[in-house]
Amino acid sequence: MKYCIRYYLLFFLSAPLIFSDEITASQSFANGGMVVTQHYLATQIGKDVLDQGGNAYDAAVAVGFAMAVVLPRAGNIGGGGFMVMYDAVSGDSSSIDYREKAPLLSSRDMYLDQNNEFDSLKSTVGYLSVGVPGTVYGLWEVHQKYGSLPWSDLLQPSIVLAERGFEMSNYMIKTLKRYKPKLSYFEESNKIFFEGTQELSSKILVQTDLSKTLKRIQKFGVKDFYEGETANMIALEMTKNGGLISLDDLKKYRPIWREPVKGDYRGKEIITMGPPSSGGLHLIQMLNILENFDLNMYEHNSPDYIALLSEIMKYAYADRSKYLGDPDFFDVPTFEIVNKSYAKRIYQEILKNPQKSAEQILPGQLLFDESNETTHFSIADQFGNVISNTYTLNSAYGSGVTISGTGILMNNEMDDFSGAPGVPNQFNLIGGIANEIVPEKRPLSSMTPTIIFDNGSPLMAVGSPGGSRIITTVLQMILNVIDFSMDINEATSASRIHHQWYPDRIDIEKSNINTESLIDMGYEINLIDPATCTQSIYFEDNMFIGSGDLRRPDSLALGVSK
Repeated sequence: MKYCIRYYLLFFLSAPLIFSDEITASQSFANGGMVVTQHYLATQIGKDVLDQGGNAYDAAVAVGFAMAVVLPRAGNIGGGGFMVMYDAVSGDSSSIDYREKAPLLSSRDMYLDQNNEFDSLKSTVGYLSVGVPGTVYGLWEVHQKYGSLPWSDLLQPSIVLAERGFEMSNYMIKTLKRYKPKLSYFEESNKIFFEGTQELSSKILVQTDLSKTLKRIQKFGVKDFYEGETANMIALEMTKNGGLISLDDLKKYRPIWREPVKGDYRGKEIITMGPPSSGGLHLIQMLNILENFDLNMYEHNSPDYIALLSEIMKYAYADRSKYLGDPDFFDVPTFEIVNKSYAKRIYQEILKNPQKSAEQILPGQLLFDESNETTHFSIADQFGNVISNTYTLNSAYGSGVTISGTGILMNNEMDDFSGAPGVPNQFNLIGGIANEIVPEKRPLSSMTPTIIFDNGSPLMAVGSPGGSRIITTVLQMILNVIDFSMDINEATSASRIHHQWYPDRIDIEKSNINTESLIDMGYEINLIDPATCTQSIYFEDNMFIGSGDLRRPDSLALGVSK
């Protein structure tokens, strides 16, 4: 790894990093490991770690910090997320929840105005929308438990990227221009992303303050971010600007190792994230229902197939609205939701009533006896370890707030709580008491990092950004591979649909899908631009096949050869 770091230093001392915009490779084959991320520079850094003998956990740490530099709209150290892991040595699967938490001074009605109406601006933009970040602690915990290379070495490439600069792709410049009104409202964010690049006339992005922060984290680990100089800078800025995060919040933060949620579908084992992510439970719930149908009778993305998926999605998202929240604060009925007998009842209801409106599918029918700008990466190493990780700032560029002197863009995850019962958040997701704001509680999420096994061996690692569409995207990836026998590239490229109970409509990516027949069937159709971006690895015959979803053109898969 020392050789790798020296290479980076020599390269960056000569010039800012230049990388071609013309990246067409969406698939990679290798026999010694695979890294798939939403940004080519982060992918290269992860590959370099594996090349130098590091394991998947080392690569995940390096990639996680690199994304905070090169993908600031979603990669982060000011946000949080979930990681699902398979450890080849123990043969066990595990997951870590490093989701953000509500500050100690937060309260259930903090976003209601004087007329008791929900103020969505307060929950999405600015200091009051920020939850206590978990990414640094989450990556630290993973490294402490499984890492093999020095922590300081894994952060060095990201420090150099921030300090020396890199050339922004056309896609990154496009997103910065789109979100300029939000970012330029905050002086520090405006200085970094616009003044420093002469209103984007220069494509080189240098993040000096972020490099200094990363150096402190490199030297002092989590101590700096949660108790040291960086913690003090965060708390001071929050106090000055009406934010709620205090030093006590940062000192008390800890990620949680949680048992992953497990299911099976047509003989394949599904390992995915449990609450406070809703993704895993409802992914398995929908697979359980679909297992009762012979999908060989359906043409892929035919009107009948899309109608079937939509009906199943309605039931899952209706249950999500009532039953999902932080399991440390609310008794989530995990067993009941993923129970195959419950799925059978829904299947029988669909047979009797194959098309129900959202109003007819009420949350609570089960019987007891989240911005599209999340990001995902998948990594597998030569030792057999597999990682599926999804983390986020929530909506693009989070709250818009950059903490002065740190370069840290902060999340707006407080919007993922139910700010008011029955009021949808920015993703039109409705929540209730299970997800109301409580100090130190973690907000509900749709993130769905998933690993699939066949006869005890990894078959596929998959996940995606996309807010509320993440769960249905991962579902369709699994169906494409298992039921429709697509290779991972075909599965990635196939058009996607989404239904989330409310609003009562089917979102369909603009494509050649026959929408007229669906309209004739009585469905409301909403044609959308691509909103998701899977980063997947498929395992076949001792080969790693990586697929980077070019719906977001900076994605890249790179393999490692033995």
